[in-house]
Amino acid sequence: MKKSVLTRYRVMAYVTGVLLVLLTLGVIAKYLLDMDGADGFTSVVGIAHGWLYVVYLIFAFDLGSKAKWPVKKQLWVLLAGTIPTAAFFVERKVTHELEARIAQGEPAVAKA
Repeated sequence: MKKSVLTRYRVMAYVTGVLLVLLTLGVIAKYLLDMDGADGFTSVVGIAHGWLYVVYLIFAFDLGSKAKWPVKKQLWVLLAGTIPTAAFFVERKVTHELEARIAQGEPAVAKA
């Protein structure tokens, strides 16, 4: 597995995580605090998170298939982009695991 596969997953995990935290704060501002402008902010951030979450899903699935994860682990990583702050913790755990495998010089997966 190439390190670039892990890097693009990490970037999208952080982007998705930050947008989800911003979306959560926007929803709190909109519905609990009745702040002006929160409606527009929530709309823009929600749309951005939705589209970028799809990219996150693609990169996370690609990473999981190349790392040969079991289905349960793959689903947890895929769902991490829907739980505020979970993407940060899951990304950190996945990175530690895979960087160790990459450092050991694990052979690349053969393409079919």
